[in-house]
Amino acid sequence: MNKSRGHFYAILTICIWATTFVSTKILLTDFKPIEILFIRFLIGFVALIIIYPKRLPHTTKSQEYYFIAAGCTGICLYYLLENIALTYTSASNVGVLISVAPFFTGLLSIIFFKEEKMSLNFILGFIIAMVGISLISFNGNRVEVNLVGDLLALIAAFLWAIYSLLIKKISTFGYHTIGTTRRIFFYGLLIMIPALFLFNFQFDLDAIIRPINLFNILYLGLGASALCFITWNFSVKILGPLKTSVYIYLVPILTMITSAIILHEEITIYSLFGMLLTLFGLLLSEKKHLFKGDSHGNRK
Repeated sequence: MNKSRGHFYAILTICIWATTFVSTKILLTDFKPIEILFIRFLIGFVALIIIYPKRLPHTTKSQEYYFIAAGCTGICLYYLLENIALTYTSASNVGVLISVAPFFTGLLSIIFFKEEKMSLNFILGFIIAMVGISLISFNGNRVEVNLVGDLLALIAAFLWAIYSLLIKKISTFGYHTIGTTRRIFFYGLLIMIPALFLFNFQFDLDAIIRPINLFNILYLGLGASALCFITWNFSVKILGPLKTSVYIYLVPILTMITSAIILHEEITIYSLFGMLLTLFGLLLSEKKHLFKGDSHGNRK
């Protein structure tokens, strides 16, 4: 497949995911995090059935285990832990720690996919990008550590790295990407059901059909869930989990720009400098050759 398509899909996905905080913030007025999470993926699941109603060909038991694991890590646990982390620690801490996902992806890729290696460029790019993301997220404010919340955010980042590697493996099964994404959504929703009782889930139809809520829940369900998981999975299939995960660095930048446009938040000198560092880190991580003698660390 054309790698330019993979990069396009990754950028498109990140552009949408970076704006979801606005919709989520609006919906949190009337809904709990677990309600937003379950409803958005339920809408996404129904949309995928409509778009691709064909059943997957007969799968093996081992293949189903991969689908279950992907649904558990990327759909259920990642979002649940991220939301729970936000109740213990600051959004800034969570934003920075979630951005560690590409590094975890690199470590796991070395272990499970021998052809995927972290080059010196990738490591230096990661360090530079994390400095930039920290400047954007904390914006000159004092960093406050919360062990429970920060640890949950770090675990969420690790789970996303696992999900990306699972998607790489699932892409080798030869099934249609929309069909496999739909199967992953199904298991994610199924595993999420116990959490509905734990967090006192309520289905308030009157609140859902209010125009502003309906628009935002459809945006999350159809755009950020159904569309974005298809495009992300396509990107992982084409580029591999390591190259695709690097685009996560763009989320804080796009969130900052969206906040300035929609919420009229000020862009400070810290944010601007952080944005430049993050972009440089991303470009450095994606670059194959920069330093001589780095040929053994190139990613394919």
